[in-house]
Parts: sequence; C-alpha cells; structure tokens
Amino acid sequence: MHLISARNLKVATSHYPDLAENIQIICKNIQDATWRHLLDLQQVYPSAEAVSNFTVINVKGNKYRLILSIDYEKQVVYFKYFLTHAEYDKEEWKNDYYY
Repeated sequence: MHLISARNLKVATSHYPDLAENIQIICKNIQDATWRHLLDLQQVYPSAEAVSNFTVINVKGNKYRLILSIDYEKQVVYFKYFLTHAEYDKEEWKNDYYY
C-alpha cells in the first residue's frame, strides 16, 4: 500500500513523544501491506473498523485514534486525522465532506 501524507501523520503525532515508535511501525506496516479489504487490515489491527467512508484504528490501547481513507483497489492509504480519544468523541472529524 502507498501511504499518502505520511509526513502529515508524523507532524500530527509529533506532539506525542510516546508515539514515535508506534507511528514508525504503523507506517512500515502500511507500506508493506497488500490489503484487499477491511478483513485483511484487521489481521494486523484487530481494532480497525469502518466508520462511514473512513477506517479508524485504535492506537496505544485506545488512547488515540488514527483515521484513514483506504482505496483497496488502488492500494492507497490516505492519512486523514490523528486524534486523542477525547477529540474523537467530539465527532468534529465527521464534518469532513468525505465522511
């Protein structure tokens, strides 16, 4: 899979030093993957779930949420949002036109 906006993901998570290793692993897993559908992704990230047009992955025991848009056919993953659990619960990210 090709991760679009990997740099933006790293910038968004730079405020959370406890995540550096996790984000590197996530980026590597995405780049090495050939997921064909959500079930393939869930083999690596069991917490992954489809929420409208996005895929949400819990990070660090549900402390954070990584929100992606995945085109399985084109093998492209778009970074959309990285939120704390509290920010996610406010649901402002659902105002995204793609949601």
